[in-house]
Amino acid sequence: MGERPRRHAIGSDEVDEVVGNLRPPAIHTHGVEVHFGDRVLWSGVDLDIPEGAFAAILGPNGVGKSTLLKVLLGLQRVAAGRAMVLGQPAGRARSRIGYVPQRQTYDRTVRIRGLDIVRLGLDGTRWGLPFPGRRSGAARAAVRDVVALVGATGYANRPVGDLSGGEQQRLVIAQALVRGPELLLLDEPLDNLDLANQGAVAALVQRICRDRGVTVVMVAHDVNPILPYLDQVVYVAGGRAVSGTPHEVITTETLSRLYGAPVEVLHASDGRMVVVGGPEAPAVHSDRHE
Repeated sequence: MGERPRRHAIGSDEVDEVVGNLRPPAIHTHGVEVHFGDRVLWSGVDLDIPEGAFAAILGPNGVGKSTLLKVLLGLQRVAAGRAMVLGQPAGRARSRIGYVPQRQTYDRTVRIRGLDIVRLGLDGTRWGLPFPGRRSGAARAAVRDVVALVGATGYANRPVGDLSGGEQQRLVIAQALVRGPELLLLDEPLDNLDLANQGAVAALVQRICRDRGVTVVMVAHDVNPILPYLDQVVYVAGGRAVSGTPHEVITTETLSRLYGAPVEVLHASDGRMVVVGGPEAPAVHSDRHE
């Protein structure tokens, strides 16, 4: 008799890989098209962002990066295609989403404490249902936990107007996280922060992805501080979008095809990637509010 075939014992890593492949992506769009009046902002946008990934939406000024977030929230109507978020049509899973809009700096006249800013995230007046028993001990514990997660415990009792821009932004992110979302959407959270704070916030967001399993999609105008932390990039230009890993997307070949014009990606001595020859001839990080 011949030898019996040996059975292969499946390790936990292999099980995780198989299960992961069976899960739907956190965000899936197919052929999405958005119009502003008679103008087609972009079309044919196909995205697959896995659960627990840290993705950035990049591109030149005015291409509709923030609009893409609004599509995912169900706040922007699509002219064609479909957008699925957390396994549901966009707009139906808002109670499972944390959202940080383009930030406004709190000036020194704002005397509300940082803790109270975070507690506002439990009200659910805009994003989903009210938090059950939000004045309870469980609610207070949720606030304490998320403040500790973003590293703001040492200053959360101070008036928010007395805090630095980086400290304020950590508290705003905590506000979006306090109800335990599965998806976190951030619209230019690094704007007006210095380089050190940009890197610190990017590292914080990556840790949230890893520790909490939260999928994060961030609109950014400067790729350099966040590039080491990203799993995926969505680059929008010329009415189209491409997505993939940073090294797949931010290349001479990919961006030239996206712009429909010669574009060269150079690597500076300090590691920055610089885009040359596009319609704006900018660095990758040359994007402002749309």
